[in-house]
Amino acid sequence: MTSLLLFGAGGLFDFDATLPLMAVQVVLLTFILNALFFKPVGRVVEEREGYVTTSRAEAKQKIAEAERLEADLRDQLKDARLAAQKVITEAEQDSDKLYREALSLATAEANAAREQARREIDSQRESALNQIKADADKLGDLIVERLLAAK
Repeated sequence: MTSLLLFGAGGLFDFDATLPLMAVQVVLLTFILNALFFKPVGRVVEEREGYVTTSRAEAKQKIAEAERLEADLRDQLKDARLAAQKVITEAEQDSDKLYREALSLATAEANAAREQARREIDSQRESALNQIKADADKLGDLIVERLLAAK
């Protein structure tokens, strides 16, 4: 009785022309859905995947190029800093040299002026001493003359 309920007329599994017709409908529906929906969607998904892949590759290349440019700029900045430091050092040395030259020149001029002033003072003192000596001799002669005239 159970086999009649399962496979008999009006049972659970009825094997007439419906089963092959349903199989054909499923296969036909699968082909139609595949042609109308799944292939275009698959194509769009593949295009997006390709776009994402190329975008990622381009992004990686751009990041690598940016890192390379950054390294180049860092090297250029380092070189520029070293050059600037060299220029500053040379300028400091030049200004120190000029300062020392100016100081030695000013010292030499001051020493020369002091020596000239000392010579002038010595000359004036010598002249004054000679004048005083001459005046003292005249005064001494005058005193001697008056003393002799008074006798």
